[in-house]
Amino acid sequence: MTPPLPPPSTTDLVVVLPGITGSTLRSPDGLVWSPSAGSLLRAIKSLGRTLTRLRLPEGIGDEHPDDGVQPVALMPDLHLVPGVWTPLKGYDLLLERLRSLGYRESPDQPDAPPGNLLPVPYDWRLSNRYNGRRLATLVEPALERLRAQGGPYADARLVFVCHSMGGLVARWYIEHCGGAEITRKLITFGTPYRGAAKALDQLVNGVRRGIGPLSVDLTAFARSMPSLHQLLPEYAFIENSGALAKTTEVTVPELDQGQTTDAMRFHTQLNDAEAARPSALTATHAIVGIHQNTATTARITTDGVTLLDTYNADHLFGDGTVPLVAASRPGVPMDSNTLRRVPDHHGNLHRNPAALDELEGVLAARDIVVRAPATEHLRLDVPELITAEEDLTVRVTAVSGERTAVRLTVSDEAGRLEQARVVIAGADPVEAVLDGLPPGAHTVDAVGTAPGSRIAPVSATTLKWQ
Repeated sequence: MTPPLPPPSTTDLVVVLPGITGSTLRSPDGLVWSPSAGSLLRAIKSLGRTLTRLRLPEGIGDEHPDDGVQPVALMPDLHLVPGVWTPLKGYDLLLERLRSLGYRESPDQPDAPPGNLLPVPYDWRLSNRYNGRRLATLVEPALERLRAQGGPYADARLVFVCHSMGGLVARWYIEHCGGAEITRKLITFGTPYRGAAKALDQLVNGVRRGIGPLSVDLTAFARSMPSLHQLLPEYAFIENSGALAKTTEVTVPELDQGQTTDAMRFHTQLNDAEAARPSALTATHAIVGIHQNTATTARITTDGVTLLDTYNADHLFGDGTVPLVAASRPGVPMDSNTLRRVPDHHGNLHRNPAALDELEGVLAARDIVVRAPATEHLRLDVPELITAEEDLTVRVTAVSGERTAVRLTVSDEAGRLEQARVVIAGADPVEAVLDGLPPGAHTVDAVGTAPGSRIAPVSATTLKWQ
């Protein structure tokens, strides 16, 4: 007989929400989005064959299309949909850290005590309002089961741990679906509280020209997604007659004005609700990426839009996807002591050891030593997509300007080392050209050259398209 499982060692219910593209999807015919190690190219091509079915109907708004597509699980491995978002790594390390702290999922044994760890996949194509409403139907019954044990669990509450767009889903649930009264903390990794200029590039320019035969279809698919429109910046970021304008104040080619206006209303509704509830700010813990070149503003051109890494001529940086100016709520200054800063890219922030240490400190409500103290920070520039004919060009800069040795490694999806190079980074970017990489996804890591190095590691991912 299997011995009974002990009750969980912590009393709140931790809910984990991934970012956009971070949930596997299943249709009645089987899995339609579920990359596993070494299969990202195959997954993208398979997704392309089902795009006609996955593309959302016009005017879907905040509803489900009733197309039979359902979320299944959090993505464990590297995932990317070209023309939709940035490359993201899986959630295995995040879940492992939470389990090490005493959180665990509910077991299959019917008589076992309920768990206090709830990973929630969601259909990332759909509106964050829809997914916020759906979230209520999952987390509230789970919380009631945990509370029903009595004792220390009687006052259990929700703690959200969210990556990227998952933070927008949780915020909508908390502020507009009744979650505020039962939520203790909202912890986010790289959530675009105020949007990300990268979303404008995806919606207007689509997939980069020359990247595969699926460019047109992937672009149309992206433009059908309410969620991607809700990632557009709500702040003024488009150059207009010497000033900056919001998306609702200028005409942007190829941008659906109806969806854009509604997306800005989504942000306004969130911001107004949080501003009216002061306790929302004290319960929010934003872990943000810093020092990486990040699209912050945009310029309309004859061919679409061009993204700029500056804001009124200033470099504010960010995590390579979400600019620092948009990585926290309106009214929270970029130098606020409420923000936890980690020098890494958006797609790796939720796996960064220092960021996970920050998470542990917030959950445990005690000070711990973070693995990436204010030592030497790097700026790592890696293209997200290259063609089979291109070499991979990587640029590294030492933020302090001091010359320092950096080891660059390139690994495949299975973590196998492909190439390694040592460069001397300084105030100006140093360039390394890595040739001969096969088609597929590759991770570039920049670390110190010796154990105990003062350099905080940075990681980024690229896809070499056949």
